[in-house]
Amino acid sequence: MSYSDHFKHADDIITHWKTTVPKISDDLLKTKYVGFSAIAGVTVYELAIKQILTEFAARKHKVLGNYAGSHLTRMNGKIKICDLRKDFVRKFGDIYANRFDRILKEKQRLYLIAQKRDFRNSYANMINWRNSFAHEGNTNATATFQEVVSAYEDGKQVIHCLAKTMTR
Repeated sequence: MSYSDHFKHADDIITHWKTTVPKISDDLLKTKYVGFSAIAGVTVYELAIKQILTEFAARKHKVLGNYAGSHLTRMNGKIKICDLRKDFVRKFGDIYANRFDRILKEKQRLYLIAQKRDFRNSYANMINWRNSFAHEGNTNATATFQEVVSAYEDGKQVIHCLAKTMTR
């Protein structure tokens, strides 16, 4: 199973909601779909990250893979880019942390040119929206459902950069 297979869960939910949410007239209910979408998106990000890191560790050494798999079960949503770099990627060595930075920077430059959006900001927004909704029960009054969908798609780029980084 590829790490990107995890995206299918949120992709299917969002695809369904794209037909449902525009028909909803209750603005409060619409904002709740924003929160639910952020939860679904960040959940699959976390699953993909765990798989990428665990498989990388296992390719290095079976025991390291077992350790990483058990350690990453306690990730607890600490998947901001700075956390990924410091708490996970860097522990495999500075070479991987530097590679992650380089890949992110280049992908960000190309993505800005092509999409006119910063996927790093989108990824951070997804995490913030998810945390606000999941931990505080706050619905985001400023983000629309379509903005969350776009941010979710943009944020996948961080995961792709991580996967590209964690190769031997």
